[in-house]
Amino acid sequence: MAPVKIKKADAAGSFYAADAHVLMGEISQLENAAQMQYACESRAVIVPHAALIYSGKLAARAMQHLHRGAKNIFIIAPAHSAAFDGIAVCDYEEFEIPLGTFHVNGTIVSALVDVFGCKVLSEAFSSEHAIEVQLPLLWSRFMGANIVPILVGDVDPKMVEKIVERFWRDRENVFIISSDLGHFHSGEEAEQFDAKTCRMIENCECGEISHERACGATAICGLLSFAEKMQFAPVRIGVYNSGAITGDCERVIGYGAWMLAECMANRFVAENFRERVLSICNRSIECGLDGRNPSAAVDVPEVFSQYMSSFVTLTIGGHLRGCIGSIKAHRPLLSDLISNAHGAAFCDSRFPPLGAKEFKKIAVKVSLLSRPQPIRFSGERELLDAVVPNVDGIIISCGIFQAVYLPCVWEQIPDKNEFLASLKMKAGLPGDFFSECLQAHRFSTECIG
Repeated sequence: MAPVKIKKADAAGSFYAADAHVLMGEISQLENAAQMQYACESRAVIVPHAALIYSGKLAARAMQHLHRGAKNIFIIAPAHSAAFDGIAVCDYEEFEIPLGTFHVNGTIVSALVDVFGCKVLSEAFSSEHAIEVQLPLLWSRFMGANIVPILVGDVDPKMVEKIVERFWRDRENVFIISSDLGHFHSGEEAEQFDAKTCRMIENCECGEISHERACGATAICGLLSFAEKMQFAPVRIGVYNSGAITGDCERVIGYGAWMLAECMANRFVAENFRERVLSICNRSIECGLDGRNPSAAVDVPEVFSQYMSSFVTLTIGGHLRGCIGSIKAHRPLLSDLISNAHGAAFCDSRFPPLGAKEFKKIAVKVSLLSRPQPIRFSGERELLDAVVPNVDGIIISCGIFQAVYLPCVWEQIPDKNEFLASLKMKAGLPGDFFSECLQAHRFSTECIG
């Protein structure tokens, strides 16, 4: 019988401790400090791959959300030490770390070669830390699980998307996308640079994410393309840079982590943080009444740092008392809720500012909007046929003219023709207006309150 082909640990002693006892203590410390952001699991995460002392805290936090029932863990990483076209797998049967070995699922590796044309380039895995550094963090939670190591070279992200889509069908498969963010910017510049990258990831803007922004950009874009097709959403777990660990902010490396929710981001927030959303809005109004800053000392989960749009509606005895919202996401959800709640209470031109006595009577309702999706049409009839009553919120625009109706407006205007004509008039256009410059987007809402 041929001996087992084992990939020896290359990163031990540099990216993590080479001594098993020391390494286990390091992992335990990271896991104990990594409180779960959300009370749910995920089958795909994006995690950094720096030395554990730098990004291990964030990576450990992400691993806590990885589906505990996983039998096969795909680790998809950029190739740092080898240049090649396509996607590489290896013929190693096991990957060794000081704590023990992980078995490689050879059946899946063979399928990647036969079905997707992946190349067996075992030499590309030599001295490649982006896969190996994830293994110690998987040890205690996934001992006995198989791994599927994958290195991404020069290839279209659609190839990664196809691989994820094919193997997503088996719920025992999970996916780790290994990537750091921006490299070697100064601290303040890095924060701005990485913040923009975060927004691109969270908006699934696959075409905008370059390898300068994330070394694992190809794999990230492949996962995001899959997410967009499935109407899934990346949910932020955390973001920081090496300066936060070392105190040296001259040339930092950015780290970010996300989990993939099997729903849109607005639904994720509505399902997990209903009371928190209403509390933020009520606090904003209370602070407005008292002259306090509503943004001070607000501790919220990281998902509230993602850009989302919301409408806040106030009623008293079932009658409208104020409504202000954002058509498109242009700031973090926390800021959007605070601003819109304050605006609905004090800045809606249809009503006088809310008084303290009225505040005791108001009911707060929040609509969280999904990302608007363009509607393709060449004429009025095609537009009307595309619209789904009682489901779609609609945004129309033409030059300086723009208007939005939330899905709840269908209750008052159930007829498609009347709905669209009324929306045009709200925008300042004639009800029968049509032009080639007219654009329309659809969105859904999750209502709270």
